[in-house]
Amino acid sequence: MNGLQGERDPARERAVDAALAILEERGPNALTLGETASRIGISVAALQRTFETYDALLEAIAERWFRRKVAIMEEVVASDLPPRRKMYEFFARRFAILRDSYRADPVLFQMHCDLGNQHFEQVRSYVDLGDHYLCEIIAEAMSDGHFKGLSIDEALSLINQMVAAYVNITLMVLIMDKLSEAKLARIVDAIFDGLSAEDRGAIGVKDLRAA
Repeated sequence: MNGLQGERDPARERAVDAALAILEERGPNALTLGETASRIGISVAALQRTFETYDALLEAIAERWFRRKVAIMEEVVASDLPPRRKMYEFFARRFAILRDSYRADPVLFQMHCDLGNQHFEQVRSYVDLGDHYLCEIIAEAMSDGHFKGLSIDEALSLINQMVAAYVNITLMVLIMDKLSEAKLARIVDAIFDGLSAEDRGAIGVKDLRAA
């Protein structure tokens, strides 16, 4: 990928607009270089001067999908908010975008999800980027005394599991009506108030057993 933000030249943006229109009208299986070229009235060879391969076009679509979300992550991490508030904003602002997109057109939202699932390699870098920025917030929180005894990687894994419904789109769609910023705030508070390596009794037995 030529940078996570992509090259925002007019030809590139026009082709992505055309590809997204095809996706909306006909679904992910109809999206090809040929269909995209036809939509904007050029030859496939001409389109390939911008996107040499179909994968390159998919990367540009992924960049468009994640553009606002990356901007939010960068803004939150660079802010002077305290770590607890940063973590809430980090998840809540992106969740709000996803929820609004889902409510506006659930079918189209699912088609975007299907395209991403089919071509996960084109979105993997954005997942990794999200973890990178979250690690920065975790490290800042640790410097303030939170998550005692945990490594950054351990905290990252646990936090991702705790907020999975607000970042995992497949899970989000299943329980969208049960999700809210207020509930997310309580989860973040629980993370900051309770997450540590301390054994408080939950695993203090040899075998699982009924209460």
